[in-house]
Amino acid sequence: MIARCCSPGLSSASLEITDSVSGGDTSSTGVFSGNLSLDMSEGSPWRIRRSGFCGMRSKKFDGYIDLDSYDTIAMKLRGDGRTYISTIYTENWVNSPGQEEDNSWQAFVYVPHGSWRILKIPLDSYLPTWKGNVIEANMEMNPSRVVGMSLSLNAEGGVPGAKTGPGDFRLDVDWIKAMRSL
Repeated sequence: MIARCCSPGLSSASLEITDSVSGGDTSSTGVFSGNLSLDMSEGSPWRIRRSGFCGMRSKKFDGYIDLDSYDTIAMKLRGDGRTYISTIYTENWVNSPGQEEDNSWQAFVYVPHGSWRILKIPLDSYLPTWKGNVIEANMEMNPSRVVGMSLSLNAEGGVPGAKTGPGDFRLDVDWIKAMRSL
């Protein structure tokens, strides 16, 4: 299965999911890849202020996923030396009533080029964000009300020493799990 995304900017991305069978067990792996562009479409009806972003988000879950008994998100990834962003979306309880958007909590995921790595992100390391900017407030995520998750990347920013700028990207995803580290 291949899902493609596009935006009013000129960056492009796809998520290709492949099923494999080994010893009677079926597993799926994904490849999130594409091209980050800092260019914008001429004459676009969209009022774009920033470019160089690609992301893939889960469908909004039917109900909630309760991660309250877990303290870590673990991922087995093979990267390209870029910094990716792991986002957890929770039911809106931080912002004003009537606001439609879910709360987002983000953490950087640096994936060195080449080999598979298992990365562990404590849930309390995810920072509250609004449109990609950290909210300077003392808030805690409600892990019992998760409504979605995503992986994304920006052309600029991230971990010092990581690959940045426009160009091709590729992130192989073997699995993503919630776990208890204690």
